[in-house]
Amino acid sequence: MAIIEEQVQNNNIKLPDGSIEKTTTTLNLGPTHPATHGVFQNILEVDGERIVSAEQTIGYIHRAFEKIAERRPLYQITPLTDRLNYCSSPLNNMGWHMTCEKLLGIKTPKRVDYLRVIIMELARISDHLICNSIMIVDAGGFTPFLYLMEYRELIYEIYEEICGSRLTTNIGRIGGFERNFNSTVWGKLEKFLREYPKALKEFEALTQRNRIVMDRCIGSGPISAERALNYGFTGPNLRAAGVDYDVRVHTPYSSYEDFDFNIPVGTTGDCYDRYLVRNGEMWESLKIINQAYQKIQQFKGADAEIFHADAPDYYLPEKADVYTSMEALIYHFKIVMGETEIPKGEVYHSVEGANGELGFYLISDGGRTPYRLHFRRPCFIYYQAYSEMTKGAMISDAIIVMSSLNLIAGEMDA
Repeated sequence: MAIIEEQVQNNNIKLPDGSIEKTTTTLNLGPTHPATHGVFQNILEVDGERIVSAEQTIGYIHRAFEKIAERRPLYQITPLTDRLNYCSSPLNNMGWHMTCEKLLGIKTPKRVDYLRVIIMELARISDHLICNSIMIVDAGGFTPFLYLMEYRELIYEIYEEICGSRLTTNIGRIGGFERNFNSTVWGKLEKFLREYPKALKEFEALTQRNRIVMDRCIGSGPISAERALNYGFTGPNLRAAGVDYDVRVHTPYSSYEDFDFNIPVGTTGDCYDRYLVRNGEMWESLKIINQAYQKIQQFKGADAEIFHADAPDYYLPEKADVYTSMEALIYHFKIVMGETEIPKGEVYHSVEGANGELGFYLISDGGRTPYRLHFRRPCFIYYQAYSEMTKGAMISDAIIVMSSLNLIAGEMDA
């Protein structure tokens, strides 16, 4: 509160009798405001409708994921990662599995990498379409939202067919997936690849050159490349400011080096550039999914049935084998009961999450659970810049800036 009190003091008037007349108003934007997800509080000091200063507050969840994870075996931590960015849960899941594989020295087959790429890029599209369509809602337009939400449902149906879940997916396992993709998955994926480009074009036609959207977004909440880097921005919010950093290109994982795609980059770092970058990334994700789908079609015979690495210490054996093989029964028991010790080591692995660099810093002392685990959550970093990005703006701008940053509450408290 010291920052606000100091800035408010500068906007007060000293009367002849020595008393102070306050000329600004303190306003709570959240946590009950719909745009603040019930967990963000922003204490605004406003002069009329102009924001003089802002101080953001987080901490309405307090789930202590990192400490819980330090008491769980590796495979039981996967459901915790779902609850970070729940708009693109599979990206969190895959990032965690790859971190474990780096520590355990597990090398995944190419087909597993390509299957993961398809799921991760579907998750990126799901996240971006939610962000951009909701941002348009916050700007006053509801119709474009309806054009895209139908396809988020189709993506969720694909998740559901693979793992049985939709929002918090717990999808995949250390070493690969729990089962091979069936014909229904491929049918739904083909439908998505066939129909979504048309819906995305319609969405762009409705919004990209829309005068209201442009007036609300252009010049709103800008941040320079230098300031964005100083804060630690990554992902679409950094690329909108003109920095072409993408983990998939600079530190490839899951065979991303096998794919041809571009990195959309903005210039001003305002709400409109963030919107354009996310739209551009959806087109690039469609391109990547098409390439991965074509690569998977090239696997024939036994190779087409591969969906996990050979890692019996950490990957549950087939249930039929558990009933007939003593070795499989032992592995099953040790994994389920958390009896498998992990090697000593210190690793950091990051993926290009829908919101930016999502990293996992894991330290093992050789026990059965992590000694220390830290999640690098991109939204936690973005929110720190919110007061700077809204200072001098109108109250209505505060909403659309928050929406364009795509702040996900689950990433605030870990």
